[in-house]
Amino acid sequence: MGNWGDVAERLRKSTVSITVPGARSSGSGIVLTSLGYIVTNAHVVRGRHPDVETWDGRRFPGRLIALARRHDLALIKIDTLGLPAATLRDSSTVRTGEIVLAVGNPLGFTGAVSSGVVYGVGPMKGLGGNNWVQAQVRLAPGNSGGPLADARGEVIGVNTMIAHGLALAIPSNVAADFLRLSQQRKAA
Repeated sequence: MGNWGDVAERLRKSTVSITVPGARSSGSGIVLTSLGYIVTNAHVVRGRHPDVETWDGRRFPGRLIALARRHDLALIKIDTLGLPAATLRDSSTVRTGEIVLAVGNPLGFTGAVSSGVVYGVGPMKGLGGNNWVQAQVRLAPGNSGGPLADARGEVIGVNTMIAHGLALAIPSNVAADFLRLSQQRKAA
């Protein structure tokens, strides 16, 4: 499992801050590949040209590559190489009671980390048929699009919202499928 501080620091380096010029709010994103592909929530970018800031303070203009509004996901590309990419875990293996970390940029605090436990995995009443990784972990505005990770630092979900007092994250398998389909469309 490793040291919690080391796990959190590795996650912080794979988490970016996303702002949209002219918007009052900001969010977070997860570096998926060292080639500059970043996943976040669609509601963070709102179909515009986002600005991305990496953990070390570098800023890049982002290009919106794909949107999946049904799953509230967006794929952004920035022109840089060698970014520290997060490791995605198979979210179908997530179990209730697992310890989790959420990383993001809530309320202007860059790279904030909070911890908790998985409450459940599956649909939430009143939120359609989508599955969610549900966790008892503190999120605030600006955490949207950031990673929800297990104790090893492997991403199990993309933080999206708070509902019924729980943090909800889009399962990592949905994000991985979204990345794969987006790259296939781009290559075609």
